[in-house]
Amino acid sequence: MRPAPAERKGGRFALRVSLLFAAIFLTVGIHLPYLPLWLDWVGVSAREIAIITAAPLLVRAMIGPAIAYAADHAGAHRRFLIALAWIGFAALLALAQANRFAAILPLSLLFSLAWTGVLPLTETIAMRGVKVLGLDYGQMRLWGSLSFIGASLFAGWTLAGLGPGCTLWLLGAAAALSAAAAHALPRCPPLVSGAARPLLASVAPLLFARDFLLFLLASGCVQAAHAVLYAFSTLHWRALGLSTTRAGALWAVSIVSEVALFACARGIVRHIGAARLIVLGAAAAVIRWFAMGFDPPFLLLVALQGLHGLTFAATHLGAMHFIARTVRDALAATAQALYAAATSGIFMAAAILSAGPLYAAYAGRAYWAMAAMAAVGLAAGLSLSATSSRPAPAG
Repeated sequence: MRPAPAERKGGRFALRVSLLFAAIFLTVGIHLPYLPLWLDWVGVSAREIAIITAAPLLVRAMIGPAIAYAADHAGAHRRFLIALAWIGFAALLALAQANRFAAILPLSLLFSLAWTGVLPLTETIAMRGVKVLGLDYGQMRLWGSLSFIGASLFAGWTLAGLGPGCTLWLLGAAAALSAAAAHALPRCPPLVSGAARPLLASVAPLLFARDFLLFLLASGCVQAAHAVLYAFSTLHWRALGLSTTRAGALWAVSIVSEVALFACARGIVRHIGAARLIVLGAAAAVIRWFAMGFDPPFLLLVALQGLHGLTFAATHLGAMHFIARTVRDALAATAQALYAAATSGIFMAAAILSAGPLYAAYAGRAYWAMAAMAAVGLAAGLSLSATSSRPAPAG
């Protein structure tokens, strides 16, 4: 029996969004672990590497919502996404020719400025498919996680053979694929744009809404509580005597658990709901980081890394559905950018800046500070859940 036209349309939409997620996380999977190696290779100092790494967090917090608001107001998410993807690609090509901090910093910021808008706009388009076509967000997003694993492994193997000098060319190729995937997105019916109002006036209903602020506090604290893991876990595991192979296996466990949750997203959201998913992620984070502070043996570390499917993926899935359920379409990308600015910008920057001194002073016990941060997120999530009575949309 042939699928109905609506089913074929939904299938094409889901396939193209999945390809875009995969292409975007090819870039992320190379940029996040390996750009510091390239920076060291070209002679950038440790202090300058820290500045280049931290500056994008501020760009994300300050510029991301403004870009998303412009896309919302124009009702042109796809067009903005294509333009930003090509700007990111051009910035990487220019960055490949740079070898001084004074040139690298502005080009790195230009790339970050473009990429800051790419992911929230992609999330907005994906969630529009969920709302309009009844698609499964998790089934689309999991290809980003799988792509991240593949990109990290392939880039590590390539750099081992060819050296760090090829990092920017790998990044450029991945960014070009992202731009091509953005062009392949189907044209969505235009959203109705609102009256011309200043950015602050337009987002004020979000910024002063109690539930939205609780949502940002809950999701921001839970996601930022991963700071010690992201910045120091591999270093700490090696200090505890674990091999690089075992450290890599622990990272793989976390991503596999993330993919597994995204694969079951439709049923999970239907039965648990958006706000309760954030609560579940926060509770798992308190347990995970408190236990990590005791420097547990390898087998227990494997189990704790398996909680990544809750601490990251469940929290993120709940966040996507909370935004889709509570924010009107005309501000959907703006809300996504505010979420990104809070979780990956303000909260994460503060957590990473705190994680350095904490780890230097207390080593693995620094995870207990992350458990405390997750506990704040849990309290905010419980308060949010108590006022969120409507069921979240399936998908």
